[in-house]
Amino acid sequence: MSELEIGQVVPDFTLPASTGSNITLSDYRGKKVIIYFYPKDSTPACTQEACDFRDQTKLFADHNAVVLGISPDLMKSHDRFAAKHELSFPLLSDPEHQVAELFGVWKLKKLYGREYMGIERSTFLIDEEGKLTQAWRKVRVKGHVDQVLQASSTS
Repeated sequence: MSELEIGQVVPDFTLPASTGSNITLSDYRGKKVIIYFYPKDSTPACTQEACDFRDQTKLFADHNAVVLGISPDLMKSHDRFAAKHELSFPLLSDPEHQVAELFGVWKLKKLYGREYMGIERSTFLIDEEGKLTQAWRKVRVKGHVDQVLQASSTS
């Protein structure tokens, strides 16, 4: 499957969310959507990234943008993670990595000489019409949310 390209309409998808219901991408038409993919709940970098997005939720809302976090973790893990860190946006569960594959972030990774499949930390900005306007791949957490906030305010 090829990666989504800038300017392409993002295909619709539905995933279970930490809000207790399913979330469908097209429900957010008319708003900008920031989707960030992260490897695992409650790990240091993923916790920092989630808290950084949480801390800027109001500013994103001021720019007509919503934030959605997606990882392969199950809902039970998402619920604990969201409650512990008082996350103000939904976490979506993608254990079969269908949406991760759609965005091209389910990748072969290497750690200490071991190879495995996992999420490549990435963020995507989708405009009000459902088109992909920006993609950040191989994200470094420090300062990343500020970049996304700036992009969401100008697009």
